[in-house]
Amino acid sequence: MSKLGLIIAREYLTRVRKKSFLLLTFLTPFLLIALIAVPLLLSMVKDDTVKHIAVTDVSGHYFDRLKSNEQYQFRVAPEIFTSYESMKQQDPEAYAYLYIEGNLSNDSSQVRLYSEKQIEMGLKGFLESQLDELARNEKINSYQIPGLKEIIENSSADVRIRTIRWDESGAEKSSSSELAMIIGMISTMIIYIFIFAYGSMVMSGVIEEKTNRIVEIIVSSVKPFELMMGKIIGIAMVGLTQVMLWILLLGGLFLIGGPILQDQLQADQVQTLAGVGTGTMMNDVMPTEQNEMMEMVDVLLNLNLGYLAFWFVLYFLGGYLLYASLFAAVGSAIDNPEDAGQFTLPLTIPVLFALYAGMYSASNPDGPLAFWCSIIPITSPIVMMVRLPFGVPLAQLLLSFGLLVLSFIFTTKLASKIYRTGILMYGKKVSYKELWKWIRYKN
Repeated sequence: MSKLGLIIAREYLTRVRKKSFLLLTFLTPFLLIALIAVPLLLSMVKDDTVKHIAVTDVSGHYFDRLKSNEQYQFRVAPEIFTSYESMKQQDPEAYAYLYIEGNLSNDSSQVRLYSEKQIEMGLKGFLESQLDELARNEKINSYQIPGLKEIIENSSADVRIRTIRWDESGAEKSSSSELAMIIGMISTMIIYIFIFAYGSMVMSGVIEEKTNRIVEIIVSSVKPFELMMGKIIGIAMVGLTQVMLWILLLGGLFLIGGPILQDQLQADQVQTLAGVGTGTMMNDVMPTEQNEMMEMVDVLLNLNLGYLAFWFVLYFLGGYLLYASLFAAVGSAIDNPEDAGQFTLPLTIPVLFALYAGMYSASNPDGPLAFWCSIIPITSPIVMMVRLPFGVPLAQLLLSFGLLVLSFIFTTKLASKIYRTGILMYGKKVSYKELWKWIRYKN
């Protein structure tokens, strides 16, 4: 095995065998699933506590038409209360006190809700939906037009636009801007995080070897350029290993847990519909939900996930290699992490700019900001991931990736000049002027 291969193997095996790497790799997918599934499952848990709402209806129009449910029960307040003390004396067990003092169809502000604790959103929404419907019906009836309510209900429409995309052969394929945006933003965030995480890992590794004087022994057997490239490529393989394992684990968890969660949601939905409406309502709603599920599956299949994954890996590697070489140069120029701030700031700014450019480009993936930031090498690994699910011409992809490769070659040569000088320099505060001298040194 070549010297470069030995360095790559050492950097890779040293890191993947660490307990921290194994724990982070195998626990992260489970934590992500838990963050999604646990709140969803907890939201299905019903609160068995019955909360009584004491109602004072001065107008006398609304109390008889308020409908209780399993969680909230209405009852008449003994008499009109004038203060907190009087209400507590009349009904000390009430959770909240609803006071309606007039006709809500004329003045919607004539209703107040009192309680000792902060009113929960569920109760407020439950009351507002009922009183809004009652006030709306009163206002409709005040026009004294026969069948006006039915006319209004029949005139309402829920327009849903189904988006269709033509491929190069002219065939129609279902598409979804929302899904494309989600995939693009997730890919963007992954690349952004890994550029920083693994770029910093390269820098920390260089600083550690330099501080421990191990590098003096290593460079006696290999060239500084081989040492730098071996470290960069080895850590890149660690990142790819982690990403691939996450994809496999998440895919397996979704395949196993997805049907179980879907069955639970459908059962909960059927139970809710059975308690709220008739069989006709269920027959109207369930096919719509099934159609939406089928459309979503169709959209996912038409996204060509293999094509997206291929370019994701290329831009992941290109972006990492571009910045990792510069992080390695920074690590070689300093003696301890505390001095890294002034040199890492110029690397941090373009990455942060690329992240924000990607977020703003999600709403206009073909705009000037998205186009130029997906072509310029220092921002293209992040911004191109936002554009890719929406469809990018092959010529633009080749141009963008070609410039990224050329930039990586250029930055690697630049960083190697700093690395070969700085790796053996100790005890000296390095300035930008000094770095420029190192770059100008001839072989």
